[in-house]
Amino acid sequence: MAVNVTVAASHHHVLSRGAAIVPLDFSTSESDRQLLASLDRFFARHLPPEEVRRRDAAHVPPYDLLPAMAELGLFAIAVPEAEGGLGLRWETVALVQERLGRGGYMAASIFNRVVGFGAMSLLTYGSDEQRRALLPKLMQGKLLISLALTEPGAGSDAAALVTRARRCPGGWRISGRKCWISDAAGSDYMITAARSDPESKGPKGISLFLVPPGSPGVAMTPLPKLGNNCMPSFDIGFDEVFVPEDAIIGTEGEGFRNLMSTLHYSRASMAATTMGCAQGAVDMALAHAKERRQFGRAIGGFQAIRFRLADMQMRVDQARLVVQHLAWLIGTGQDCRRQAAQAKVISTEALQFVARHGMQILASAGYAMESDMQRIFRDATLYSFGEGSNEIQRELIARELGL
Repeated sequence: MAVNVTVAASHHHVLSRGAAIVPLDFSTSESDRQLLASLDRFFARHLPPEEVRRRDAAHVPPYDLLPAMAELGLFAIAVPEAEGGLGLRWETVALVQERLGRGGYMAASIFNRVVGFGAMSLLTYGSDEQRRALLPKLMQGKLLISLALTEPGAGSDAAALVTRARRCPGGWRISGRKCWISDAAGSDYMITAARSDPESKGPKGISLFLVPPGSPGVAMTPLPKLGNNCMPSFDIGFDEVFVPEDAIIGTEGEGFRNLMSTLHYSRASMAATTMGCAQGAVDMALAHAKERRQFGRAIGGFQAIRFRLADMQMRVDQARLVVQHLAWLIGTGQDCRRQAAQAKVISTEALQFVARHGMQILASAGYAMESDMQRIFRDATLYSFGEGSNEIQRELIARELGL
């Protein structure tokens, strides 16, 4: 059904579905403003620009920042009060992700790891015992969970995975290989997808297991990358790795369905954080255009630069609108598969657009390795195929349109 969107003078969006009029409030509450201010203080203390550059150059992940982020209550905002969390609306989660992406993407990445791969997985398909044991540690910044899904022959076609889990006395033995698994070595558990039904094919017969990365039989090889230096990625071998029966998270044989049930959280997270990062890139290019002088005036006075910056800001604002709409859909419990895919595509491609044009505006100043723009440019390359390639997202969008 078509959705008509209008903007009211009161800063509300109104969605019309037939006779139903649903207002979306885009104003920021006082509590949200205070939370965002606390994030600004966090960055000033723990991740000022020079520290972000140092960590990127030295490939230092942000695991040591988990306790400080937990002190702000960040990892509890999406967890319901009944589970010991703050139970805040998803719109607040999106605001936090945008600010983290703008201030330092490594902080946004680790936040998304804790909330998306950790808390939302446990809340959606974890057992009561798993939630009781793991959620408090996640919220306290004492636990990190990574996702071991991708394999050499199973990327976009994730259901083609061949890693096997076979029953043994007391539990399971897992054998196979995973690749491009981010933050695996720094995590406490890897949610590992393996085929538990040896006769199964495709999405059926896959189970999810909580595997400690230090388990006997796990071998990790770090993978050199173009960017995202503070998010280390690994090739992982599993050689008859034992896990107990209670290591299964979710229903046996339904692991793929369980993973699909939380994809909107991870796509919404990437959309919000890349949009925030894109805004930071626009701000950087704008400041340079005002300061850099050529031919007797600031380069921002030339139409070529002015129009380029106008296009950059429009891309970010468009992304922000779809991110906020998606956050509202998630917060109100509505189906949002199409909107999550759209937000992921729009935001990641907006970031790549502004990073590319930001490099052009900064020119040699952006090409220098001490520049923040070159880091954003390198990092942005990942996001159009990470968390599900944008080509796959467009296929999903087309299917949701009935094509």
